[in-house]
This record gives sequence, C-alpha cells and structure tokens, in this order.
Amino acid sequence: MIRLLISRYGMARSAWRMLLMFSLLLPGLALAHPHGWIDIRMRLVVNEAGHLEGLHQSWRMDPFYSLVLLEELGRGEGGLDAGLDRLGGEIRGNLAPFDFFTEVRLGEERLGFGDVTEYTAMERGGRVEFIFLLPLEEPHELNERTLQYKVFDPTYYLEVVHEAEGETPLEDALLVGGELNCSKQIVPANPDPERVMQAAMLDVTDEAEPGLGRHFAETGVVTCE
Repeated sequence: MIRLLISRYGMARSAWRMLLMFSLLLPGLALAHPHGWIDIRMRLVVNEAGHLEGLHQSWRMDPFYSLVLLEELGRGEGGLDAGLDRLGGEIRGNLAPFDFFTEVRLGEERLGFGDVTEYTAMERGGRVEFIFLLPLEEPHELNERTLQYKVFDPTYYLEVVHEAEGETPLEDALLVGGELNCSKQIVPANPDPERVMQAAMLDVTDEAEPGLGRHFAETGVVTCE
C-alpha cells in the first residue's frame, strides 16, 4: 500500500527503500503482514435534507514511516511544505483508480464514488496525514437505513484502523454530520485463524493475494432514524 500511495514520487521512493531496509533489521516488522498501519477518522457528510453526500476521511501514517518520509520531503525542492503538496497529489492520483480503498454499502446496495477534488497532505504531531473528501456519485437518503463501510489495504501490507486510545476508538473516529438521529459503531475485525496464519507467513517482500486485507478490516456501522 505504501508503494501504491507514493509510487511515482522520487524522494518518496527513496524513503520507501529506507523503510524496507529498516524493516528488514527489525524482526517485528519483517516477519509478517502487516508491516505498518494507518489511523483513520471518518465523518459522514450529510446535507440538510438528510442525504449522505460523501465521506470525509483523515489518514495518519504510522510514526516510523512518517519520520522517514518527512525527512526525505524536507530535503526536497521547496522544503517540507512543497513536498507535502506534491505528495498529496501523488496519493490522490494513485488511489483514485482503487476507490481510495473504501467500500460503502447502504442496506444491500454498494455505493459508487465521484472524483476527489478536495484533498491535502500535512504534518500533524510528527506524522504524515492525508485528508480528503470522497464524494458519492449521487446523494442517498440515510433516514431509517443502515450504512456500513470498510477502509482497507487489499494486500494487508498496512493495517487500517480507526484512531483509538488503547482498544477504544476515539469519539471523533466516526462522526455523522447533519441533524439526523444516528447510532454509530466501529466493529473490530474477526478474521478466521486460517487468514491470520496466511498473513503471518508473508514477509516484507511478499505480495499477498488481493482481498486479504478485507478480512482484517474494521467495519463502521451507522443507523439513522
């Protein structure tokens, strides 16, 4: 997933090589998927009519990878701010064909997405953060319906989890805009032992089969009345 996020960014490729080298030196990183993580926050964008228009997402790269990447970006042309601007465009371009690794269902219907035009990359608390608005192809009414979403790296190279304090997701890890009365829940992943073993057998240079990450993905569940 890291490679897909920044595959065409020259300095970031250098950061990737450094990350790969360091991960081979650290047994905890080298022996199994995942090799890092992203903390996400999700906000459902709901209009005055109670229709879902999009998903506002914040992705924070893990501290180790952020450190390597920020050092590389800071040495580039224009300094860190310019590097982050270029990085945001790279991430947006690389993930757009893959729906930003996001799946959303409203009832039994899988929802489609429009083009991402609002996005930015920034440094917050020593970590790289990518923030973007993922619009739906068309608004959908939420009243008396249940929405479920997952965000995951299909190859499970990185784990994607909601921001949490210990095992408890933060209050703003999942928010619902608008005036609807909605319950919300973040359901932990519950992979079967076979999938856990499959991931454990993959080292840092292995490519997992597409879809492995789905089995380790948390599920956001929102029901509105």
